[in-house]
Amino acid sequence: MSMTGLAELEAVQAVARHRGFRAAAAELGMSRSALSHAIAALEERLGVRLFHRTTRSVALTQAGEQFVADIAPALRDIRAAIDRLSDHRLSPAGTLRINSSAGAARMIMKPVILEYLRRYPEMTVDIVTEGKLVDIVLEGFDAGVRLAEQVPQDMIAIPLGPNLRFAVVGTPEYFTGHTPPETPADLAGHRCIRSRLPSGALYRWEFERHGEAVAIDGTGPLILDDADLMLDAVRGGLGLGYLAEWHVADDIAAGRLLRVLEEWTQPFPGLCLYYSGRRHLPPGLRALVDLVRELGGRR
Repeated sequence: MSMTGLAELEAVQAVARHRGFRAAAAELGMSRSALSHAIAALEERLGVRLFHRTTRSVALTQAGEQFVADIAPALRDIRAAIDRLSDHRLSPAGTLRINSSAGAARMIMKPVILEYLRRYPEMTVDIVTEGKLVDIVLEGFDAGVRLAEQVPQDMIAIPLGPNLRFAVVGTPEYFTGHTPPETPADLAGHRCIRSRLPSGALYRWEFERHGEAVAIDGTGPLILDDADLMLDAVRGGLGLGYLAEWHVADDIAAGRLLRVLEEWTQPFPGLCLYYSGRRHLPPGLRALVDLVRELGGRR
């Protein structure tokens, strides 16, 4: 039997992890058809079918499950050996995969990611944005970026910036027909643009003042799952939005939006870069960690 290559084994892992060829091919940087043919050729060479395929799904066979479980430790050891070897390079090179929410990615792009790529031109940063929290180790990511409260306890977390705040905002035109709320209870008389969480639940607007905490289920004509869309709706005068302060700071400064209930919105711990402490820290990730700490020291 001819030797099976590392790339083929990583392809099997990727298809198993994503339960499909499209996402796995995107991760591996190849076409879906090329990946499918590579897996089929490997199965033919091994004489064993690794995946059940239908028009809608891909699933491991019993033999495939055993094969993926058997090769996982060896592949981890090989990757760790490659990472340790790359420690001897003068400058990091390779690909750094980061999982993040879309809003967090926007916040770190200019101050962190662009600076990182300027310093380390041989690095490629692959950022995948999604609302739901994923297991970054299981999904093959080097690091994640999330709010501090979302970071799993078994991860090493490094603050990426200062505390954050939310802001309740509306247009001047909206407030010509609606009295600005003075307390969260006053929101009952307003059109509140709601946001839906990745879990499917509606987000409750959270307020606190002098130790009094309140969570409001506002009512309004629109429910969204994207902060940019909410900002568009608020700018259009549809109602009030509850958005990250950084997201609306320019609109507030320019007078396009007016802020209300400011004393009721308190700071909370902001974004963190996090990664597993159980794995060897590859040079590319170590360089990013050092940069984040350096930038944090300047604030």
